[in-house]
Amino acid sequence: MCNESGDPKVLGHTLIDHMNFSSRLKMKTIEGKDSQAVVNMLIRRGEEEPDFFYRVKLNEKNQVIGIYWRDGMMKEDYDIYGDVCVFDTTFRTNKYNLVCAPFVGVNNHWSNVMFGCAFIADEKTDTFVWLLEVFLESMGEKAPVTIFTDQDQAMANAIEQVFPHTRHRLCLWHLQKNAVSRFGDLKADTTFKDTFKKCLYGCSNEEQFETTWFEMIQTYGLQNHEWFTNLYTIKEKWCTTLNKDFFSAGILSSQRSESTNNAIGFKGNKSTTLTEFFHIFGATVDRWRYQEDQNEFNCGNSMPKSDFPMVGMIKHAASVYTLTLFRDFEKEFKYAMGCISTIHHMEDTFIGYKVQHESWPDHTAKHVAFDPSTNSIACNCRNFEESGWLCFHAIRVLHVHSIINIPEKYICKRWTKFAKSEVWKRVEQREDNGIEKRKITPWRYEMARNFYNLVLKCQDSDEVLRAAYASASDNINKVLEAEKAAQKDAAQKEAEDVAPTSSSSSSNALLEYPGQFPQITVQNPPQIKTKGRSKRKKGHFEVRESSTAAKEFGTFPTKPQLF
Repeated sequence: MCNESGDPKVLGHTLIDHMNFSSRLKMKTIEGKDSQAVVNMLIRRGEEEPDFFYRVKLNEKNQVIGIYWRDGMMKEDYDIYGDVCVFDTTFRTNKYNLVCAPFVGVNNHWSNVMFGCAFIADEKTDTFVWLLEVFLESMGEKAPVTIFTDQDQAMANAIEQVFPHTRHRLCLWHLQKNAVSRFGDLKADTTFKDTFKKCLYGCSNEEQFETTWFEMIQTYGLQNHEWFTNLYTIKEKWCTTLNKDFFSAGILSSQRSESTNNAIGFKGNKSTTLTEFFHIFGATVDRWRYQEDQNEFNCGNSMPKSDFPMVGMIKHAASVYTLTLFRDFEKEFKYAMGCISTIHHMEDTFIGYKVQHESWPDHTAKHVAFDPSTNSIACNCRNFEESGWLCFHAIRVLHVHSIINIPEKYICKRWTKFAKSEVWKRVEQREDNGIEKRKITPWRYEMARNFYNLVLKCQDSDEVLRAAYASASDNINKVLEAEKAAQKDAAQKEAEDVAPTSSSSSSNALLEYPGQFPQITVQNPPQIKTKGRSKRKKGHFEVRESSTAAKEFGTFPTKPQLF
């Protein structure tokens, strides 16, 4: 501001005045009720956006212990990219130490996409069950195919209860980080570390994993080690070799959620209010969507460059895949050109190939079955089932048979340039339906021009000016007042129609019904101590109340219910 004005003296106020004014603006935003301000913003968003979904959970003191929200675009993104979800709760940057729990996915440009966000007061099983059930309801009861989390038992219990058919995967980054503290004297043994990493993601099949794991246990005397014993019992959650049958988009960890936390938290700290965080979160999502729009524009208006001639399968991949996914396919194609394929067996219409990279050991060879009559192909590395694009073993066999286009059945739409084509069509239809609203702007210009011409004609006579002003203002004001009165009567009548006819029998219960906010004052969350703070023994008058009844409200598609 000093640079724009030219000199601090010209500006008219000091830096201290500026900081005080900014502080007063923040206090005015929350108006002494931080949580109430956030709830009010959620209510306004719900009134403005028909597809906006939110839910607030309160304790017996009307304090916020859970907030979840998502907008319409998050629902659209989840419908397309919701097959894989990353859920992490390691982020606390607010003055109440509430846990921020974002639901994150990956889009067709290999970028983060937000599905929803929540604040929860604790990390207990009941809390996670509530949150996952609300998330499932907001997404039309559609559960993800695979969900990545850290090693939290309460979270695992909730996922097993709410998402019984979803494959629960553990974050390998967290697993490796926690494993170091369990190694003891083996920390300095690089051979042991390499063997452990091979068990995590280096084995090509289940038999190799079992052999490697038990050799490691025997060699380093870990038969009675409790941590490694427990880790083996949940091997299906972390061993990549045992998860080839479920789609995971090529993600091996929940670091996408970690990057979400970093993206949101770069402005957050222990003094950040919920209101400030809500705005930071909104700005982060807007920034991600702007970048997605740029990626969509680049994909639609440019062709990637390649080390190979843009012919055949490479040309077809460039025309259907996004620029980011084309690089992955190009890498697979590059490996394919260095492979040797030999016919292993033939049965009916199927031809069995043994495919091996010429510079790799024999045990890395894979078996590929191909049916020339239908262009059906399958590889025992199962890269397509896991990631959604063909492996270089399959590409090599297709290349041998001079197939210049990727078979349509092996093009996963979520990775293509047209992944959101249906969304863009709906957006265009909504814009076409709202064409009358877009006519408002030309109408304003026309009215301004007409009134300006009238002013020019009347400006020479004071009497004419007064008559024109009185006539125009009186008539317009009368019409506006009549229209506002009619809208107020209609809204009051609608409220009377949906109002409850009986009172609640419990003072802690809330009436929940669509489009209306409970007539209570939402209190700020309780100040929660972090795990690192010392604990003090409670006094006689500090015993917790036995009642733990909770209330929640938000956008409900069902009829009024009493909780």
